[in-house]
Amino acid sequence: MLFSLDMAVASEVPSTFRSSAIRPGPIELIRLGIKELLARRRLIRYLVQADLKRQGSDSLLGNIWWVIDPLLQMAVYVVLIVVIFNRPQPDYPLFLFCAVLPWKWFNSSITAGIASVVGMERLIKQINFPKLVLPVATVMAGVVNFFFGLIPLGLMIVLFYPDRATPWLLLIPIVALVQLLVTLPVAIVLSAFNVFYRDVGNLAGHVLRLAFYVSPGLYAIDLTYKAAEKYPLLAPIILANPWNVLFTSYRDVIYDGRAPDWAGLGLVTIGSVVFLAVAIFIFKRLEPTFAKVL
Repeated sequence: MLFSLDMAVASEVPSTFRSSAIRPGPIELIRLGIKELLARRRLIRYLVQADLKRQGSDSLLGNIWWVIDPLLQMAVYVVLIVVIFNRPQPDYPLFLFCAVLPWKWFNSSITAGIASVVGMERLIKQINFPKLVLPVATVMAGVVNFFFGLIPLGLMIVLFYPDRATPWLLLIPIVALVQLLVTLPVAIVLSAFNVFYRDVGNLAGHVLRLAFYVSPGLYAIDLTYKAAEKYPLLAPIILANPWNVLFTSYRDVIYDGRAPDWAGLGLVTIGSVVFLAVAIFIFKRLEPTFAKVL
């Protein structure tokens, strides 16, 4: 597989690379990064396919784990919250699954994205190609896995919560698209930083765990607002969390059977697009030194 990956990357490398003593400005670097991604769509698709095949071959059940794992995580939290803490919530397994599934996608995409550049060390030293495709391809592979995870969601609704089946379920891809825009810049920036500071991956695991608990994944959004009132100094940080909007919107269309928070999704989209431009700029600015550091 590695040999075929080398061939695929090599086939996408332009015949000539321009060099200039003048360092491109931020706008030029952002434009260049977007242009490279659009021009390397075939390479990104190949990397996604290779990543999915690798994930499937690394375990006995392969990609079926994307069907089983969210259910197991949901079961653990149900026992913790309902049985041990005795905090009932109507149809809590479905309420919880609305958060566990998208967070698993985000968590796995960020974790894999952080290692995406470092993991291609040999290839980067041998072939000159746009490294930006690496974290992007990793995140896009997570999209496929997320839709695998919709299988148990559909089964839960059909078998246990048929009254929750509404046409609003068709809007799940819209919310997922906004989540994709949130995920991409985080993976891009951290993949670049991880080249220079290998502790990024270790630190990210703890930060992601904390981020889930401070987001309304295990509880309703009302508790988030109460926390903001109780700690006014932290209120801007608490309320600026994009997962307030994402978890709520997933629950709107899946659990409550109503329209998502369109205004919130719009604000998150705008912020994510701006962050994505900044992330591309940071990545492209650091990219020329990757081969030297790795």
